[in-house]
Amino acid sequence: MGRIVFIHGRFLPEEEARIGLFDRGFLFGDAVYEVTAVIGGRMIDNDLHLARLERSLGELGIPVPHSRTEIEAIQSKLIALNGLTDGTVYLQVSRGEADRDFLYPETMTPKLVGFTQAKMLTGTKAQREGIAVDLADDPRWHRRDIKTAMLLGQVMAKHAARVRGFDDVWLVEAGLVTEGASSTAHVITADGRILTRAASQATLPGCTQRAIARLCEAEGLRIEERAFTPEEAQGAAEAFQTSASSLVMPVVRIGGRVIGDGKPGPKTRRLQSLYLEAAGVPYQ
Repeated sequence: MGRIVFIHGRFLPEEEARIGLFDRGFLFGDAVYEVTAVIGGRMIDNDLHLARLERSLGELGIPVPHSRTEIEAIQSKLIALNGLTDGTVYLQVSRGEADRDFLYPETMTPKLVGFTQAKMLTGTKAQREGIAVDLADDPRWHRRDIKTAMLLGQVMAKHAARVRGFDDVWLVEAGLVTEGASSTAHVITADGRILTRAASQATLPGCTQRAIARLCEAEGLRIEERAFTPEEAQGAAEAFQTSASSLVMPVVRIGGRVIGDGKPGPKTRRLQSLYLEAAGVPYQ
């Protein structure tokens, strides 16, 4: 027997879980999702993730299927049933099931599914040594602030970057970096400013990004919310990306340019330490 998953109100072995043929998440990508990190059996920044889930649903006009307290209970039970210590808990809400039509019935009932994935999030080689990111044109639609399940553009960009020998990819539109394919991009200037894009429809508002911003404010570190060019990124003193599954990930090469001395910089290391400390996890 594999994992226990949550699907349409029931906890089931994954082998027994079924999504309906006419689920709009399957047919149209008409669904939103969230991923929350789990470290030491505890969910990290989950309040931010559930708030973003509610916002995404609201932007698409999909009713929230359960109260926040009920969703937290579902997440916690999934973690317990699967004995998850480190990894992620995934939630996805589709608009529901109806015969295939671009126009949907207003009376549809949303469907919630959830599952866990065991994964080492801290102390990895990538966290210690940093990663190389490619630069690629942003192929996505214009409402990136909604965390939809339509991820084919990101899938294609990540695959192309891997083929080219990179660990990940940052996307570029109109001469400016938007974000990573599944992360928020940050660079640190020579005078210590941390640059990252402000919230807009061009990027997904990052939960880990927001947590880092709070820590920076408390520590007196200066964040400047503005777009930056690939050339600025490649000339930065340090760079990193943030997400629920990568936390604070050092970036040591962008395209063909090595960042700094090719090793994670001191401010990035400080942010890694602060984030884990705030999560109650020893820095490794």
